[in-house]
Amino acid sequence: MIDLSILALFFIASVMLVLSPGPDLLLISTYSSSKGFKAGFMLAIGILLAGIVQTLLVAFGLGKLMQQRPPIAMAIKVIGALYLTWLGINLIKAWYANQTSPSNPLTVSELKPMQLMSKGLLNNLLNPKALLFFSLFLPQFTTDNSSLTGQILVLGTFLSLIAFACNTLFSFGFSKIGAYLGNKLRLGKHIDGLLGVIFLGLAARLMTQK
Repeated sequence: MIDLSILALFFIASVMLVLSPGPDLLLISTYSSSKGFKAGFMLAIGILLAGIVQTLLVAFGLGKLMQQRPPIAMAIKVIGALYLTWLGINLIKAWYANQTSPSNPLTVSELKPMQLMSKGLLNNLLNPKALLFFSLFLPQFTTDNSSLTGQILVLGTFLSLIAFACNTLFSFGFSKIGAYLGNKLRLGKHIDGLLGVIFLGLAARLMTQK
C-alpha cells in the first residue's frame, strides 16, 4: 500500500522529528537519569501506545475533526493541562513532605511499571498538538494509489516504532548519565520537586501555545 520510494524520506523526517526537544523527551530524560533505564523504557512503551492510538484516531477522522472544530482541540488541551498540573502539584507536595520530615529517610518515590507506562501514554495522548501533528504529517507521505486510511495506519505505526527505538536509546543514555552525575550531585532527594516543577511547566506550555 505504501510507495516504497518515499520510505527513506519518511524515515529521515521521522528521526529528525523525534530528536527535536519536546515533552516526551523531557519526561524520558528526567525519569531515566533519576530512576534508571527501566523507568525510561516503560515511559517509552507508553508513548508508543499513544502513537498507535493517535494513528488510529487520525486514520478514522478525529485529527481532521480537531482541525475543523477548534473547541474540541481546546477541550483536549485543557484536560491535558489539568492532568499535568495535578501531577506537578502532587509531586511537589511529596517533595515538601520529605523535606519537612527529617526523621524519615529521604527516598525517591518509586512508580510501578504500569504506572510509568500510563504516565508516558497520558503525557503524549493528552497533548492535542501531538494528534494534530500526526494528522498533518502522515498524509504528506500518502499517494492516491491505495486506501488513504490503510496508508496512514502503516505510516503511523512506522513513526511510532521509530520514536520507540529512539526513546529507548535516550532512556539508556540518560540512565548512564544519571548514574554518573547522581552520585556526585546528590540530586536524588530533590527529584520529586524537580519533576513537579517540570510538569507544571509542561502544563503552562500546553495552555499558552497556539
